[in-house]
Amino acid sequence: MQTIIFTIAVALVLSFVLGLLLGLFKKIFAVKVDPKVEAIQAELSGGNCGGCGYAGCAAFAQAVVNGDAPANGCVAGGASVAKKIAELMGVEVSAVKKAALLTCQGTKDCALSRGNYNGVKTCEAAVQAVNGTKLCAYGCTGFGDCVAVCTFGALSMGSDGIPHVNYEKCVGCGKCAKACPKKLFAIIDLPKKGSIALCANRSDNKPPIKKNCSKGCIKCGICEKKCPEKCIVVTNGIPVVDYSKCTSCGECIKACPDKALSLIEEVTTA
Repeated sequence: MQTIIFTIAVALVLSFVLGLLLGLFKKIFAVKVDPKVEAIQAELSGGNCGGCGYAGCAAFAQAVVNGDAPANGCVAGGASVAKKIAELMGVEVSAVKKAALLTCQGTKDCALSRGNYNGVKTCEAAVQAVNGTKLCAYGCTGFGDCVAVCTFGALSMGSDGIPHVNYEKCVGCGKCAKACPKKLFAIIDLPKKGSIALCANRSDNKPPIKKNCSKGCIKCGICEKKCPEKCIVVTNGIPVVDYSKCTSCGECIKACPDKALSLIEEVTTA
């Protein structure tokens, strides 16, 4: 009995001593956190989406205090968070909402399939194995890697076989753009106006383009010729718009025989 009591007493004493030592070590080796960092982090969403370019919200908060990141760098927080962080840092900022835009219209109805794919059902795996599921080598693979990484519930796979963006939820963090092996997402500022090509096919082999996808850009250059502002130039196979000149007149869209062009303001409010 005495042995049991002695053992319990020794255990209690050791626990007490170890507790004191741990408390002492915690004070000695404690890393001081700047109150501003804690205050900024408290204003962030905590989603750790990486849209700011840093590993997480804590890293972004530290970068803001260090002067390495702008006060409006939290794309998930938007204008309200940018304003609060700016007040904490004593600076002025203008918050710009960002969003993702899919530059492909290769739905099941207009883009031909390569056939039955029996591999791992991810876009990355399908691209690695057979360069995607569509005859258009640039088209959306359709397995939803982008949807899987979206932490804001802003993306969903449609019955047409391509992802759709909910612009009320999208914060433009860019995770979908990084996850897409075909690089089909553009991260744009909102509100934004002007024409944009919803086709990523850069091939200069024109005949298969129309055969493989009814909405594929065939590089005819009609958009260039019809643009009254001369703000469209087909570059590397894709119509590129100078938005400092574009007036959203829609003439290029009307003229495009492939319906490869759309107005950004219409796409992002649909």
